Amino acid sequence: MPTTAKIIAIGNSVGIVLPKETLARLKLEKGDTVCLSETPYGAHLTPYDEQFNRKVEATEKVMKKYRDALRKLAK
Repeated sequence: MPTTAKIIAIGNSVGIVLPKETLARLKLEKGDTVCLSETPYGAHLTPYDEQFNRKVEATEKVMKKYRDALRKLAK
């Protein structure tokens, strides 16, 4: 269900104020880190997962190293 959020000034930067319900649903608290992904439909906000991020980075390294072999396998 769509929810609105307000963009506010924080010093020389800006921030987004998230409703309590959204924070509770995402299991987030003040000071937590989030992952913001751009999608064809807009922005996607999820809790940051350090372990998942390390796995994605490792996968990207392997894919870059074996790019040609992976392309051949995909045919």
